Amino acid sequence: MLRFSARWVSAVVLVCLVGAAFIFCEYLIYYPTILKCAWPKLSHARGGEGSDGRPADSTVHAMVLSDTHLLGAVGGHWFDKLRREWQMERAFQTALWLLRPEVVFILGDIFDEGKWSSQKNWEDDVRRFHRMFRHTTDTELVVLVGNHDIGFHYEMDWFKLQRFEKVFNASSTRIVTKKGVNFLLVNSVALHGDGCPICQSVEKELIKLSRDLNCSLQHYPLYRESDAGCTGEDAAPPEERHLLFREKYDVLSKEASQRLLQWFKPRLILSGHTHSGCEVLHDNKYPEVSVPSFSWRNRNNPSFILASVSPRSYTLSKCFLPEESTVISVYCSAGAFLLLLFLTHCLCMKGLCSLCLLGKHKSL
Repeated sequence: MLRFSARWVSAVVLVCLVGAAFIFCEYLIYYPTILKCAWPKLSHARGGEGSDGRPADSTVHAMVLSDTHLLGAVGGHWFDKLRREWQMERAFQTALWLLRPEVVFILGDIFDEGKWSSQKNWEDDVRRFHRMFRHTTDTELVVLVGNHDIGFHYEMDWFKLQRFEKVFNASSTRIVTKKGVNFLLVNSVALHGDGCPICQSVEKELIKLSRDLNCSLQHYPLYRESDAGCTGEDAAPPEERHLLFREKYDVLSKEASQRLLQWFKPRLILSGHTHSGCEVLHDNKYPEVSVPSFSWRNRNNPSFILASVSPRSYTLSKCFLPEESTVISVYCSAGAFLLLLFLTHCLCMKGLCSLCLLGKHKSL
């Protein structure tokens, strides 16, 4: 009877420990991490009334993330796909519930294989995206195109571009206006100035929209030589910061970057693509913030941007997600404890058996 009870106790402890580790790592860990984040407040000095007479408290709360890279059918292992997509889904849903953003921008590279996926695989990727990034009608989700969605400049064509635009109700160039704040959305994959048909179409639309804007959002960063001047815990690793960027591949060309700045004179540029964080000041007056990847697949410490924006001002803060290494450590610790528990149980059972045999020997 004692042996039977010990087995039941061990089984209950085992189930409770495994269940607790799973629930913490897959659900609960996101809450204390994201609860540390808060919407940045606009300073009174930078407030006042906007050019349209709107009060300073007409602030837009925007959540900005980038490079989700949902894995495709060709290069995506099923476990890798399951693990990283679950992480992004839980992080996104927790952030929506706790922070209640008015608008969410995803700065391109939504998919990893959009540039070559078949129609069937594309539809499956889109279905998974809508499940992961579901949201209420109180939050608007705005998606930009990236090179992995339609291909690099030399790979993109009208079919892939229109397929993306149809699914996400997006165009290569448009303005989203919230409370008097204008957000310019740019298909930066088509900004290489080589006269390609898609490039000409995008540039024509940009010229029509040429006016002062509050914020420009795009996938490719504006031209910079490298990440040498980038700092912070989400910057590129030190050994990679001095690697020179390639124009039209890692960043926009100098020419395209200058055209964008001259046309729009944006107060803020938000970009993705590099998977690492960086802050750059162009021409000593145009700030650009590169948003790191949202996925564990691209970095151990993903993050997103919280932006409080008014017609005349903006303030940004960064919100980090749980580190993948932390989750792995919790699972390893739970596994080590289970192993210790199993060994202890075996030793106890061995001791009980020895006592029973000794008792029988004495009775004889």
